[in-house]
Amino acid sequence: MNILTVSDLHGRTVWREADFNAYDQIIFLGDYTDGYGADDETIYANLLSIIELKQQQPDKFVLLVGNHDAQYLHYPNYRCSGFRPRAQPELSTLFETYADYFQIAHQIGAYLFSHAGVTNKWLARLLAKTDRNPVSITSGYALADLLNSVHKRPVQTQRILFEVGPRRGGYDPFSGPIWADQSESKVDYLLGFHQTVGHTPVEKFKTVGTSSGSITYIDVLQTKTAFYELIIPD
Repeated sequence: MNILTVSDLHGRTVWREADFNAYDQIIFLGDYTDGYGADDETIYANLLSIIELKQQQPDKFVLLVGNHDAQYLHYPNYRCSGFRPRAQPELSTLFETYADYFQIAHQIGAYLFSHAGVTNKWLARLLAKTDRNPVSITSGYALADLLNSVHKRPVQTQRILFEVGPRRGGYDPFSGPIWADQSESKVDYLLGFHQTVGHTPVEKFKTVGTSSGSITYIDVLQTKTAFYELIIPD
């Protein structure tokens, strides 16, 4: 399966330069909003165009939630920097109208995609709060299914997905898959999974890990136009 991942657009329209016909699946890793170089109208129109791709080919396009998107999708919860009060009503309506199109994570076998990544410490916290057996994760349990199911729960439970640890200026013990910083995930990535994430800007694609587990950082759009490609064996 040929996969193309697009990370942290923040209103940029550069995704239009990709030849989507060359790939089996295209995964947007979130942060469609709050671009410092784009006005409100451009951000809204750009997000709507991406949603329309999902409408036309729902299985081909995967739309993940980033920390900047969460504050509009779940307004007034989960605030972060860059928030646009004037744009909020329209963005929130757009996200809420198509809420079912957005998810926290996507998984293909051992390959896991999220906005910021899942660490062992945060996952242990999630499993304890949801009464899940850790063994189920290492024995083939669909981790993305768990994350996405928690996202659909009441806010008291859902909130764990949006926890922000000290490395990102928060007060929670560890950051969740929407906020985890590279400094957290590069030393605590999951064995048995190969993760692809955005969120932390890097100058070039960077992979940390081995064949038994890894995490790849792909948020390069601040410095160049490039999208991360990978081939997942059938």
